[in-house]
Amino acid sequence: MTESEARRGNRTWWDLDADDYQDEHGAFLGDVDFVWCPERLREADAGLLGPVQQKKILELGAGAAAASRWLRQQGAEPVAMDLSAGMLRHAREAGDRSGVRIPLVQADAMALPFPADTFDIVCTAFGAIPFVADSGAAMREVARVLRPGGSWVFSVTHPMRWVFWDEPDESGLLARNSYFDRTPYVERDDDGTVTYLEQHRTLGDRIRELVAAGFVLRDLVEPEWPEGHEQIWGQWSPLRGRLFPGTAIFVCDLPSFSPVRGG
Repeated sequence: MTESEARRGNRTWWDLDADDYQDEHGAFLGDVDFVWCPERLREADAGLLGPVQQKKILELGAGAAAASRWLRQQGAEPVAMDLSAGMLRHAREAGDRSGVRIPLVQADAMALPFPADTFDIVCTAFGAIPFVADSGAAMREVARVLRPGGSWVFSVTHPMRWVFWDEPDESGLLARNSYFDRTPYVERDDDGTVTYLEQHRTLGDRIRELVAAGFVLRDLVEPEWPEGHEQIWGQWSPLRGRLFPGTAIFVCDLPSFSPVRGG
């Protein structure tokens, strides 16, 4: 699967699915909130980004950019970026609705349209990284636009979920796929054109990508399913969430001196 196929397929998918996605998940995500995952872990409670006031922050795969608007209200200087014009349309509408407006950029995570050493923090909640063919190259792009000493924090579907089918009920408790099979999940239309693509990497793969890009892993957060949270989000459900993790959040720092980037 080439990078151009992945880019074209996912941009088309998210453009077409943007309205349905917001109808289904918009209330959960809010207009001005930073929710890391379906387990409902909020940045306001977790503090994974550390102090954000006056920090320049890039949100990759921002979708409707609720997280960026929340960051703006905390005194940060965020930029929200997404590949999908459909998702950015919802970001603009939510900005008008909430009165919290932020810069919106349509661009590809594989070629970030920013100079080196631009941002103090780069973050994403399930954006960009699971969808690109060469996520190691995406990590290097993040490192390029980060200032030395900056942080890169991102959440993805927990790699062990690849073993199970995406069913929230008992049928989703049976191991069916090899954890070590990196073959992407691909959907195609009747003409064979890629319409959706999602990549799988193991925990070890992710750590090696980060180390190769010059990052130091500070924490790996596996949010537990909270008591009283009964909402189902796709494959995420109380049944599965109480048995094994659904989300992995990588909290990384770019040292002031990196042998990858130089001093």
